[in-house]
Amino acid sequence: MIYVGIDPTAGRRPFNYAMLDSRLRIVAEGAGKADEVIDLIGKQDEVMCAVDAPRMPNIGRMADADTRSRFDLPTNSGTWSQYRVCEYELRRRNIKLYNTPSEVEAAPTWMKAGWKFYDDLRQIGFESYPSSSKRQFFEVHPHAIFTVLLGRVPYLKDTLEGRLQRQLLLYDEGVNIPDAMDWFEEVTRTHILRGEIRYNGVRTHDQLDALASALAAFYAHTKPKQITMVGDVEDGQIVVPIAELKEKYE
Repeated sequence: MIYVGIDPTAGRRPFNYAMLDSRLRIVAEGAGKADEVIDLIGKQDEVMCAVDAPRMPNIGRMADADTRSRFDLPTNSGTWSQYRVCEYELRRRNIKLYNTPSEVEAAPTWMKAGWKFYDDLRQIGFESYPSSSKRQFFEVHPHAIFTVLLGRVPYLKDTLEGRLQRQLLLYDEGVNIPDAMDWFEEVTRTHILRGEIRYNGVRTHDQLDALASALAAFYAHTKPKQITMVGDVEDGQIVVPIAELKEKYE
C-alpha cells in the first residue's frame, strides 16, 4: 500500500504531493500539474489517498433544524449554515478552516480544482473511504491534522517556527524526513552576519501539508481505530488521525 497526500492549488501554482510506503519512507515528493499527479498515482496498484480539499459543495445540512438541534443551535437562525457539518465541528473546537459554499460558481478556484481531482481519481478506479477497494480516497485538512497530533493549535504555517514545529512533529511520528532540530546548526554568528543561513532539509509549508495528509492516509489504513471521521456522511467528512477530539484546542 502506498499512502499519498495531495495539497491542491489552482492557477499557475502546482499541486504538491507526497507518497509514503508502509514504513513511512518517502517514495516520491514534489509538485506538478493535476494530470501529472494523477498519472503518477495511477501507476500504483494499492493506494490510500488523502486530499486537502472539500469533497463536495455545501448541501445545507447545517441549516437543517434537526441538525441544529443536535448541536444546541437556534433553529430560527442562519448562523453556521454556510458551513458543512465537518467544518462546524472543527471550527467550534478552534481549528480554523475555510467554509465550503453551496454554489459551485461561488467556490474559490482551488476548491474547484479539488473537486475535479476527486473526479479524476474516480475515473481511475478510486472509491470513497472506507471500502474494500485497493484504491481509496478521503478528505483531510492538514491544519487539523497538526492540531490534533500536537494537542494544541500550532504556530502559523508560513513562519519559520511553524515549519520547524510541523516538521518536528512529522519526524516524531516516524516520517522519514530530516530532524528539524538539525537546522539549528546553521544558526551561527558567522552565518547570520554573512547572510549564509541555508534551509536545506526544512520543508515548505505546502510540502509539510502534503506529508501530513499522507500520514493521515497511513493512519486510516493501518490504525483505523485511531482516526476520527468528523462530520456528516452526506455532506462530506474530514479524517483526522486521533481517536477522540478535544472540546477545544488552545
